[in-house]
Amino acid sequence: MRFVVIKKRSLFSAIAVLLAMALLFFGVSYSGAFAVFLNQPIRKVPIYRVARADKLVALSFDAAWGADKTEGIIKILKEYEADATFFLVGFWVDNYPEMTKKIAESGFEIGTHSNTHAHMARLSRQQCAQDLKQSMEKIESCTGVKPQLFRAPFGEYDNELIEAAESLGLMTIQWDVDSLDWMDKTTLEIAQRVLSRVKEGSIVLFHNNSDHILDALPLVLERLKMRGFKCVKVGDLIYRENYVIDSRGEQRLKSA
Repeated sequence: MRFVVIKKRSLFSAIAVLLAMALLFFGVSYSGAFAVFLNQPIRKVPIYRVARADKLVALSFDAAWGADKTEGIIKILKEYEADATFFLVGFWVDNYPEMTKKIAESGFEIGTHSNTHAHMARLSRQQCAQDLKQSMEKIESCTGVKPQLFRAPFGEYDNELIEAAESLGLMTIQWDVDSLDWMDKTTLEIAQRVLSRVKEGSIVLFHNNSDHILDALPLVLERLKMRGFKCVKVGDLIYRENYVIDSRGEQRLKSA
């Protein structure tokens, strides 16, 4: 009779591999309890969408280059009684201070989209915090309102960036519906893409100076209104306390 001796470390590694294979098979991401099991830091995730039963959605507009269509966006949003959030880069605020003020004075929410639109996941936590602080100061100086939301340039993030944002009181926001309005898509393609993906608690990504935004936005707003959706600010869509964010970026209230 033969006895097989298995070292504890080898056994642990084998179990870890089997768990990883099982998680991949069942479509579960590498995070949470499994990360703790492997003694790895838990991966932080921004808010991509919010679990809600009411028919609320948030439209968001990133502004980094150009402002030609921003006033038209404001006019359309007002016409449809829709709220929205604008994520502004610091140098955009420098270049268009009057438009920044107009966004705020029109009642829309302003978040920071960084100061320089750098690849911030490549920066240190200290560098990220400095960049964000500069952008926040510019927005507050221009509007009198301190930003509470942050969207990472290029949608790139890591734990250090999110932690840097948190240290400044910022919640990091992504999106679950990408209009792809910056690509070579027609008005109808943009509208159909958004309307086929949006649902309760969705955060929709647009850009303030994309080619067809002024034609696509009314189509989206008209159809959302017909479906019974209400467009709110991101800050009014998300939960501020007693929440969790799962590995897919869905924010929901903690169970009682």
